[in-house]
Amino acid sequence: MLTRDALFNGDLLLHQHKDGYRFSLDAVLLAGLTHVADSDRIIDLGTGCGVVPLILAHRKRGQEWVGVEIQPELVELAHKNVNINGWDARISIVAMDYREVASYFLPGTFDLVVSNPPYRRLSTGRINPNRQRALARHELMASVDDVCAAAKFLLPIGGRLAVVYPATRLAHLLAAAGRHGFAAKRLTVIHSREGSPASLVHLECRKAGGEELHIEPPLHIYQADGRFSEAVQQLYQK
Repeated sequence: MLTRDALFNGDLLLHQHKDGYRFSLDAVLLAGLTHVADSDRIIDLGTGCGVVPLILAHRKRGQEWVGVEIQPELVELAHKNVNINGWDARISIVAMDYREVASYFLPGTFDLVVSNPPYRRLSTGRINPNRQRALARHELMASVDDVCAAAKFLLPIGGRLAVVYPATRLAHLLAAAGRHGFAAKRLTVIHSREGSPASLVHLECRKAGGEELHIEPPLHIYQADGRFSEAVQQLYQK
């Protein structure tokens, strides 16, 4: 069974599986916080229902968008969402394992790689019995290291990689990026509320970049009354 959800006051429509994997705030953070140039060719690794390319295209951020997804039912859903929003001519959905990008794409094809990688190690936490959710959240088939390896192939020197990842695994993320030749360039630490521990990070890296890292002001998701903060509300606006 599918649900019909909307973003940007109904201007962007998204079908999702009611009981399967559903996109979360992580996708909105990734699409909203990542610096994007008008001419960028962008690829989203693990695109799910296609939400990140659709947000970027809707907001006219970038020039070309590709979503890669391994789960057939999510590939079908992403195609459906691209179609109902009228982006068939500009957004491509590719059914494949992003660990095998070299079999499909030429090296250095894109300017920007974005991803919300699976973030839970297999040895931690209960694995969700729903296969879609389990593959999206746990490192069952891929990991942030695989994302960095794919990005290394897909990007030219100077190309950028952006991910949202748990704050508790920031050291792991930085190590994985460094192993594949990426330098951290911009970091946003994300908290649920003011005064709470960090829950997520948004990290932008550059292939073969220099050592300078810019740390943004912290982003708080909620206000004291439980409403989204003004910064997060802006991510839901055009």
